[in-house]
Amino acid sequence: MRPIEHLYRALERNPNAIAIAGPGDPLTYASLVATVDALAAALQSIDPAPGSRVGICARNTVEHLLALLGVYAAGKVWVPLNPTNSHADLDRMIAATRPTLLVADESCLASWTPTGVPIIVAKSLGATADVPTVRGLAAEWSGRRPTSVSRSDDDAQIIKFSGGSTGIPKPVVQSLRCLNAQVEGILACFELDASDVNLIAAPLTHGASCFVLPVLAAGGRHVLLEDPKPGRVLDAIESFGVTTMYAPPTLIYGMLGDPTAGGRDYTSLRHVIYSAAPMRPGQIREAQRVFGPVIETAYGQVEAPQIITAMRAPELAAEENLASIGRPSPVAEVAIMSPSGDALPNGEVGEIVVRGPLVMSGYLDRPEMTAEAIVDGWLHTGDLGLVDDRGYVYIRGRLREVINSGGFKIFPGDVEAVLAKHAAVAECSVFGVADEKWGEAVHAAVRLAPGVLVNGAELIAFAKAELGSVKAPKAIHFVSDLPRNAAGKVSRAAVRAMVSIAR
Repeated sequence: MRPIEHLYRALERNPNAIAIAGPGDPLTYASLVATVDALAAALQSIDPAPGSRVGICARNTVEHLLALLGVYAAGKVWVPLNPTNSHADLDRMIAATRPTLLVADESCLASWTPTGVPIIVAKSLGATADVPTVRGLAAEWSGRRPTSVSRSDDDAQIIKFSGGSTGIPKPVVQSLRCLNAQVEGILACFELDASDVNLIAAPLTHGASCFVLPVLAAGGRHVLLEDPKPGRVLDAIESFGVTTMYAPPTLIYGMLGDPTAGGRDYTSLRHVIYSAAPMRPGQIREAQRVFGPVIETAYGQVEAPQIITAMRAPELAAEENLASIGRPSPVAEVAIMSPSGDALPNGEVGEIVVRGPLVMSGYLDRPEMTAEAIVDGWLHTGDLGLVDDRGYVYIRGRLREVINSGGFKIFPGDVEAVLAKHAAVAECSVFGVADEKWGEAVHAAVRLAPGVLVNGAELIAFAKAELGSVKAPKAIHFVSDLPRNAAGKVSRAAVRAMVSIAR
């Protein structure tokens, strides 16, 4: 089954339902499908080759969503290109994936080195009248449908770049099977329905795209927000009656920090789903207090997108679940594995491994890397964690970020969880630094809460009281902010480099 069939089936059920509520005039399912089909036919006329790749570099606009769905309907492969990436990163991504078409906001056209492939403008500023636009092509090809393209479950549907905390992002091939599994898993875990109004505030190029097809499959509607400043997100929730939104923790923190957050009407909200990075228990409790009992979580990687595990709001209300990422979804089998490849019992820390239809096909043109990541059908996530006796999964850090100090293995996540309990700590990142005595010494970069003062010795003593002297940080570095990658995750490598420069 082609993933775009989820949209066509929703059309059959209720063609007059609203599919895109804003910005601009609402689009019904009938109007959306007609526009997507026309655009898909236009894409096939520009490049008739089935399975060819289309890069999209755009912000959260209706044109971006139309182009994304048009790529699916045309039987082509979507390559998301984040406009906030550097020129060098976009050049590398385009070179790695070799798209035959590029769709971009007019404001993004200078963001990479020209390649000579045809360009279609998504959001137009009116300065490039000689370049075709998404809206113009859809109007020109109005009433046309794309030629049906036969594709197998293992064919590529998306090539998305991993957002790991270290190294250059790798091109991940997500198949039709993978995307269909993602839709199935999200629908099953969060029970979306036709009344859902999904706010796309986080970038479509990342985790927010995972909810596009599930919401449409359920018959719900999307609202797109091009400029996701916290106040505008809160405005959209109220004005559109938003029920559902995917939000990395950074977006939630921004919403909580908005001075108007406390006086808003959030009664429409049912699902505020955080992912991409962990949230501190105290911050989860604050989000629950402000937005209501609607905070939920999911865990995934680009290699197994979004829905390896999930946890609904009632479960997250329990104190013992605040540090968990939930239980495995119906489309992913999860195990904890030792370095020798043996399955570990509940309660023991090892590498989180995943298998099932959600897992990627592999890394594009990188067979050795693929063979290293997928062994005997199990995707090695690189995340360290454990499963408790109830089946809940907990992350303890990254495999390559384990600190070996004085012969002891120290998981950065454990140290961060303790430091985060201190009232002065707004955010922290723990990492290892080469040390003559210890081999590696535990260091922590800390961003303080506004208006709170504390010294490093006090934080070290606080951590030592719970963790002991071996695991407690040997040094605290106070920072104004923690560097993040494009997916919103704190990059320990960048933190370590920043602190080294400062020293």
